[in-house]
Amino acid sequence: MRLLLTGSQGQLGRALAVASQRRCLDVAGIDLPEHDISDGPRVTALVRQWRPAVIVNCAAFTAVDLAEEHEEEARRVNAEAVGHLAAAANTVDALLVQISTDYVFDGTASRPYREDDPCRPLSAYGRSKLAGELAARQARRHLIVRTAWLYGEGQNFVGAIRRQLEAGARTLRVVNDQFGSPTWAVDLAEALLALVRLEVEGVVHAVNDGVTSWHGFACEIVRLLGADAEVVPVSTAQMPRPARRPPWSVLDTTLLCSILGKPMPPWQDALARYLAIR
Repeated sequence: MRLLLTGSQGQLGRALAVASQRRCLDVAGIDLPEHDISDGPRVTALVRQWRPAVIVNCAAFTAVDLAEEHEEEARRVNAEAVGHLAAAANTVDALLVQISTDYVFDGTASRPYREDDPCRPLSAYGRSKLAGELAARQARRHLIVRTAWLYGEGQNFVGAIRRQLEAGARTLRVVNDQFGSPTWAVDLAEALLALVRLEVEGVVHAVNDGVTSWHGFACEIVRLLGADAEVVPVSTAQMPRPARRPPWSVLDTTLLCSILGKPMPPWQDALARYLAIR
């Protein structure tokens, strides 16, 4: 199977490249600055030349707070560029896999969000990613995978906590009123390739199993690292950010489990495996 991977230098892109190569897939990875997927004609030319069976779009404007002041740029990358990929995919009958986010929801639900629940993003980033989902649907064959709280090789929450500890921090203040499912890029990459192999289309939620708060996530990082530090719970109101976050962004993975026959590994297990190799 020939696979074109955009955003190949990001956390998920790198994990997917490794997982694809391990399966001996014919994979080509592209990223900035050499390839700008917001350039429609160049995207079409590249896809026609490479003729992939699957295009996995991991490229995104992910600076959530910065997007509040640069929504047009976020929309260009997260939505308009996806439209270019969808049009290009149609020229070679490729499956377009679009990576989306829990931030398309407003966080007011009392249960995990299902794939068909109404989307009401609170932030510019969330709006741009929802627009990207709509653009991906222009591909005759498409798979939209929503994930959350992603970490892997690169800048992420786990690394930020670790750097503070290594710098000698003995007290960390972390919000305890936002809930979700921390997800390791390596586990997500495995799930994505399984969905592609099974020729799944539509919308699927994919996160590591289990729910915690950012505070709970930080506590587990500190515990696994054996650090002598206190993690102090604080409210979102005490640590305001430019972009509003959904207080409850837990994704229901019942559909994923029914397709794969099992859930993704528990988030605690994934975190332990990640820290063991970092």
